[in-house]
Amino acid sequence: MTRKLLFSIAFAALLAGFMTPLMITKAWSADSNTVSSTVVTDKAPPTANAPSVVVNNSDICKSGAAASIQTQVLGIASGITITDKNCERLKLSRSLYAMGMKVAAVSTLCQDPRVFDSMWMSGTPCPFMGKIGDEAKLMWQKNVEFIPEESEIRIREEIAIIARDEEAIIAADKIRLDKIAADKELKNKHKEALAQSRAQAREFQDADKKRIWANPLGLLLMVLLL
Repeated sequence: MTRKLLFSIAFAALLAGFMTPLMITKAWSADSNTVSSTVVTDKAPPTANAPSVVVNNSDICKSGAAASIQTQVLGIASGITITDKNCERLKLSRSLYAMGMKVAAVSTLCQDPRVFDSMWMSGTPCPFMGKIGDEAKLMWQKNVEFIPEESEIRIREEIAIIARDEEAIIAADKIRLDKIAADKELKNKHKEALAQSRAQAREFQDADKKRIWANPLGLLLMVLLL
């Protein structure tokens, strides 16, 4: 009985010593296991292409411009036409000149501040309401607001108008101050004249009193009157 018990204990210890390393190795392998996976999705958005804006008519002073923007979510593409005002002005002026409207053609070009300044500096100012030459220059100076903006002549004329206005204001202030000074001087003269008249009146009264006191009859009359 004792031998069987000892044999059983020894066998159990041997079995435990053999199984323990296997269980540790299995547990370690289970803990260190890693699962990796890669998901590839190919869903790139399409590219936004800018439209082509073509202007074939040479009489239309326009040029095309296009642009596009692409993001991961949204794409936008657009195109516009840009008007060339200077080209239109030249074509209109040539058309008017071809029809014999020379003054109108020059007036069309004078809408450009560079042309206006060059015409002014050359001594041939742009037409104004049918007037030309010196008469047109005088009318432009009276109606500066009609001169094209960004014109150097307009800037000079506006500065001159401001200077004239300031001179007029200064002159008006001087006249007003002179009038005030003249009024003060006149008031002082009136005061002096009034003071002199009052002094003369007092002198006359004093003289009358002296004459009355000097004349006994007058003194008697004065006493009776009192």
